[in-house]
Amino acid sequence: MPTNYTIIKQYSKPILLAFASFVLYWYFAHHLIRTEYIKLIGLYSVLFILFYFLIKNLKHNTKVLTYIAFGARATFILAIPNLSQDFYRFIWDGRMIFEGINPYLFTVESFISQNQLPVHNALELRAGMGSLNASHFTNYPPINQLCFFIAALFSNKSITGAIVVLRLLIIAADFGTLHFGKQLLKKLELPAHNIFWYILNPFIIIELTGNLHFEGVMIFFLIWSIYLLYINKWQFAGVVLAISVSVKLIPLIFLPLFFQWFVTPNNKPKNKLWHRLTKLIGFYTIVILTTVLLFAPFYTSEFINNYSKTVGLWFKNFEFNGSLYYIAREIGYLLTGYNEIAIIGSVTPILVVITVLIISFFRKNKTPISLITAMLLVLSFYYFTATTVHPWYVATLLILSVFTKYKFPLVWSFVIILSYLAYINLNKADKSENLWVITLEYIVVYAFFIRDIFKKNTTKVIKA
Repeated sequence: MPTNYTIIKQYSKPILLAFASFVLYWYFAHHLIRTEYIKLIGLYSVLFILFYFLIKNLKHNTKVLTYIAFGARATFILAIPNLSQDFYRFIWDGRMIFEGINPYLFTVESFISQNQLPVHNALELRAGMGSLNASHFTNYPPINQLCFFIAALFSNKSITGAIVVLRLLIIAADFGTLHFGKQLLKKLELPAHNIFWYILNPFIIIELTGNLHFEGVMIFFLIWSIYLLYINKWQFAGVVLAISVSVKLIPLIFLPLFFQWFVTPNNKPKNKLWHRLTKLIGFYTIVILTTVLLFAPFYTSEFINNYSKTVGLWFKNFEFNGSLYYIAREIGYLLTGYNEIAIIGSVTPILVVITVLIISFFRKNKTPISLITAMLLVLSFYYFTATTVHPWYVATLLILSVFTKYKFPLVWSFVIILSYLAYINLNKADKSENLWVITLEYIVVYAFFIRDIFKKNTTKVIKA
């Protein structure tokens, strides 16, 4: 029977790696300012190296990896997010609902400009979120709003208290992603430790737990729905997928990809075509009706107008960390002398829809791995052409890559930290991004993307 000394000696290296990670995460959470660029990139790089060696050393001991992953999250519990200010709007929206006010009908500025303070800490929340956020209507779907309301329910007067509640919800979602991710990997006969390329990733810990982005909650419901679909509980899968959509709208882009899963037999019981089509229509109906029902409590004619306008801003007004869009923008400057974001932002959604339809109907998406790969490719194309790619967007690509041969999202989760160098010009007259930094980021991402495309697929193809 091994002694305590033997166990400590056996795990001395992982213990040191874990301890160093906890110290650096704590420092990152409580002492880093986002404009301290050298410190930011240095800390992040060291954390990424430690993360890599932790998985390499403990890939056969997922229990210990789990303890480390959630121990790292614990260092952020009481920290104020230091790389994003979106959480101020989350708290505002939740407190608006708590006060019985529909958050979709009013901008923050509409209250502050009239010296009205409808929620506790109103002025502090307005100052924290900034004028741009305060001047627009909220764009967060209803289940996301439910999370904000829960924070208000438990902490309606303390900003720090609300942050803790929001953070605990995101950590709970990570537990769910870990559980269903491992279950799905087991079903697909893939290594269970693969899930830790997501769960233990510093990018996920910092951007989701640390900066309170709710992609983590959306991802939990997305992975759960894929798992349910795999075990043939497609009705429940439709409900869970709708909940995922109602956290973040992005899973809507995946809906056409389910066509072949339902319609093409692929060694499934050879039901008649009409029966398979009925299941497909039933699945889509469940997703759409559940989504509509979740939005229903907030419905007014003003809501439709406000929400559609706010979502449209992401295509025609905002730009950050783009890749192919920035190339198109430069071409527009050369041809017309103006920023043609409105035109480009109208064309790229059409290209995305065409790509989704091509992959849905002309690519074989009949097995779980091929379906998840199709999701990864579709979402990648969307982000490659998008006008705005915030760092936390990459989280969805990262979780999908866990089940595929594609590794470029893991690389992207590392180099995405370069996008924060946009803040170099924050206090200068020229607030534009450093395009050389963006170019470096995407050269690395596209290089690995192309490598992955031509890499021989060693991932087992598991039939449903």
